[in-house]
Amino acid sequence: MKTKTIAGCIAAVAGLALAANPALAQAGGAAVIDLAPLGKGLGAGLCGLAVVGGGPGIGRIGGSACEAIARQPEAAGTIGTNMIITAALVEGATLFAVLIGLLALFLI
Repeated sequence: MKTKTIAGCIAAVAGLALAANPALAQAGGAAVIDLAPLGKGLGAGLCGLAVVGGGPGIGRIGGSACEAIARQPEAAGTIGTNMIITAALVEGATLFAVLIGLLALFLI
């Protein structure tokens, strides 16, 4: 199910990028393909995919930490600290991916 959803999102982003791209512009009888709008569409799509991937990851970290604390309450401090550090790393990676996507969106 997850694979179909991810594949559908990628196909939708690619379709929107291609639909927004007047790909074939005639210049002196030769076809010239302008890939800048495609890059912008993919940049915007990848920003969204980064957030869609990071959100459930952080939710899963929190849920697993709650289950671990329920099983072993005396280790709650250690589990909580590890949960915060791991969630911060996932959030940092997600933010980095969003920034790269935004750079692709505005600089191409």
